[in-house]
Amino acid sequence: MLSIEENERITRTGPGTPMGNLFRRFWIPAFLSNELAESNCTPVRTMILGERLIAFRDSAGKLGVLEERCPHRHASLYWGRNEEGGLRCAYHGWKFDTEGQCLDTPAEPKESRMKEAIRAISYDVHEAGGAVWVYMGPKNVKPPFPEFEWASLPANQTAAHKRLQECNYLQNLEGELDTAHLNFLHRSFADGESVMPPENLARKHFYIAETDFGMIAMARSDEPNNEYYWRMTPFQLPSFTNIPGGTTVLTAAVPMDDTHMWGFSIRWDLNEPIEEAMDMDVDPITFLPLANHSNDYLRDLNLQKEGNFTGITGIRLQDVAVQEDQDGPICFRHEEHLGTTDRAIVGARRMLLQMAERLEQGIEPTQPHHPEAYCVRSIGSNAPRDMDPVEVWRRDQPERAAANNVQPAY
Repeated sequence: MLSIEENERITRTGPGTPMGNLFRRFWIPAFLSNELAESNCTPVRTMILGERLIAFRDSAGKLGVLEERCPHRHASLYWGRNEEGGLRCAYHGWKFDTEGQCLDTPAEPKESRMKEAIRAISYDVHEAGGAVWVYMGPKNVKPPFPEFEWASLPANQTAAHKRLQECNYLQNLEGELDTAHLNFLHRSFADGESVMPPENLARKHFYIAETDFGMIAMARSDEPNNEYYWRMTPFQLPSFTNIPGGTTVLTAAVPMDDTHMWGFSIRWDLNEPIEEAMDMDVDPITFLPLANHSNDYLRDLNLQKEGNFTGITGIRLQDVAVQEDQDGPICFRHEEHLGTTDRAIVGARRMLLQMAERLEQGIEPTQPHHPEAYCVRSIGSNAPRDMDPVEVWRRDQPERAAANNVQPAY
């Protein structure tokens, strides 16, 4: 468990907080590309890490992400006009380009050069995978964009989705790293079958290994023919995961503020076009799931009686339901009772807290400056019982393992 003080440090991500400063050293997704589909489109706003942001695509198609407030009298640029190469504030007509430079102060005298000294706060932008990513940290330590496997694919071979989740980012991130819950929360069982999973689940073993992108969370199960089944989930800093399964999906838990988060999903296929990434149905304006806390996530009690463990339809929605109800939006981690299945969660917490502490001491994180390390996938694989888990990783992803400086598992 964490102390009350540690829980505060790891969950608070606003400006000036230790964890907020750490998040700002990485590229993080902020918008979907289709929210800004056309030149001179209507501005779109969001909140990331407790900061209100505005995005627009100018007349030339260039993307800009600015602080939402106009530098003049702090009116919201959301109400502005996107026209003729810039965003014009609706209050007094001040106009800004995608870099935040003021282009016009129309109420000032014609001879005034005031606009030359005025800048809105702007953030570096990168568009990839159907999402608009931002870097919100110091310019002098800006890392290159991560070399995700999907980052250079044609647009029709990736698909992005996002949802608003009403809890702190850490609840979702910990859920992504938690292998043990799969056989309970997401369980379905046939008529006459025991409601509980097989007893051999208690004999699973759990490992973690540090890498140049963060950490690998591993679970080992017994298989016939003197083999183990290994399930390996990359945790890519600051809050990205890639869950083993039938499709290749990056998930990102992005703090909106301390009690809400954006859940981004990016699916990709190396060989052919991919359909829209639909984790769940969401409101097209707010991105709040249509099945949510206010309507019990549309839980079907008859479905639950018939063999669905929760009565809630859909794996992602099942996750959201329990994560939003862990004491409310911020879990009381000082009152937890952790077990052997929680090794990856403990490791991720320790890594984040240590990195935030080192950053306070002036030691910058190295992971964002290893962009090649982010070209990884998850693994679900059988292997001989005498093979070390890191060797399984190296066998199944030799090029990625070589680029990632994988440390011994423990």
